[in-house]
Amino acid sequence: MTKKEQTPSQSEHDSEQATKERKISSTVFRPTYKICVSGAAETGHCGDKALEHAELIGAEIARRGYVLVTGATTGLPYWAAKGAKEEGGVVIGFSPASTRLAHVKTYRLPLDYHDIIIYTGFNYSGRNLILTRSSDAIITICGRMGTLNEFTIGFEDKKPLGVLEGSGGTADMLRDIVEKSHRGMGKTVFEKDPIKLLDAIVGLIKEEEKDNGL
Repeated sequence: MTKKEQTPSQSEHDSEQATKERKISSTVFRPTYKICVSGAAETGHCGDKALEHAELIGAEIARRGYVLVTGATTGLPYWAAKGAKEEGGVVIGFSPASTRLAHVKTYRLPLDYHDIIIYTGFNYSGRNLILTRSSDAIITICGRMGTLNEFTIGFEDKKPLGVLEGSGGTADMLRDIVEKSHRGMGKTVFEKDPIKLLDAIVGLIKEEEKDNGL
């Protein structure tokens, strides 16, 4: 049957199919943003609202359709993962362990609230590098030495970095560290409001994409 001989119903079907294909190609295959939440695995020194804010940020990442990335650990990243999963979000964890068994038995890390855990086998320092480089932006909440390591990797890689001030630990030291390091502020945003912080770093990602024609 030639194009002229097609019935109206066939033409409508072809049009609907073409529209469906365009919709699928524009929504399914374009990757979303991956936001890393970096923070203390032990939280006794963190601010009073640090856990609540971590959970809130995780939930908001999920609501916006982004992917949460964590170090597959306890503490603040765990609470962010909990918030994301309770909103139906996707959570990917990068473990320092080489196997699921080592993750649980050797490192004593949790499995819950994650869709995928990637077992890097590179201990904490190697895991931190893979974690930060796999993310489009990094949010720091409270933190200890490992969190500082993740921040400095992100800084060197020119990633958008969001620091939740008032959350205690490393996060409350970073402004002073960056200012005294004589390297400029990079793409670092300091904010006390967790939602405004997420807005700011997503804005930096979009600005970078626009500047590079993406």
